[in-house]
Amino acid sequence: MTISYPGHGLDRADHSRTDPALLAALRARADARLLLMDALSPVLDAANGLSYGAAADLPPDAETVFLGMDGELPVFAVVPAEGDDRPAYLQKPNWAAIALLGLQDMALYATARSLVDWHARHRFCARCGAPTHIAKGGWQRDCPACTAQHFPRTDPVAIMLVEHDGDLLLGRGTQFPPRSYSALAGFIEPGETIEQAVAREVWEEAGVRVHSVRYIGSQPWPFPSQLMIGCHALAEGRDLTVDYTEIADARWFTRAEVAEAMERRADGAAFIPPPAHAIANAMLGWWLERAR
Repeated sequence: MTISYPGHGLDRADHSRTDPALLAALRARADARLLLMDALSPVLDAANGLSYGAAADLPPDAETVFLGMDGELPVFAVVPAEGDDRPAYLQKPNWAAIALLGLQDMALYATARSLVDWHARHRFCARCGAPTHIAKGGWQRDCPACTAQHFPRTDPVAIMLVEHDGDLLLGRGTQFPPRSYSALAGFIEPGETIEQAVAREVWEEAGVRVHSVRYIGSQPWPFPSQLMIGCHALAEGRDLTVDYTEIADARWFTRAEVAEAMERRADGAAFIPPPAHAIANAMLGWWLERAR
């Protein structure tokens, strides 16, 4: 099962993050690369890959994130400056550009986007409210007022394929395009296991009890900072009680309908599947392969 967004191939070089002098020297190098972004969307080159500038050209006070070493080349991303009329984290992703990226570029972009977005949202201390400053190469923010340390967060999300007698339960989010269906999903709450979150979310959204939850795979999802934890579960029954405050619809689909949708026969298919870079798409492919 091929998953988009992990595996950028850089050496994260964690040992370098704690050495401010080394980081400064790396950033000042003439060959230090700066990943270019338009707000939080990627800037593509002529070959639809990521574009780079020179990190050494940045002003001294620019906040940067050290992404790691690409062989011998240091790679950085810049945090958007404060004061913009329209902050970067409020702008919608450029999905068309993202979809053109290869898997390795997509993974590097995902890491940069999550980190840059987190810095743009967390300029003040959650403990005392004082301004914080970037630390550890961009993998931390420190508060000089109360000495609190803040770290980029990842929010776990359970996303699940629910099966009953060879059919699959899929749902429509309230913001989905027309005819689009995907796996049900929801945030894992404090004090829950992954299995408990799967069971709770399916019950809350569709009124179906599930069992035999198993792990399929995971995907970092940088919009802004989720870890999608893909699961498969078996339903005890087929009767649905859809919570329309949570989702727009939920339906059972046959294997033939899922296969037709995944073949992209959009005009005649029962639904439009999730985009190719989403783990839900890979999960549907995994489910179809199991029956062959």
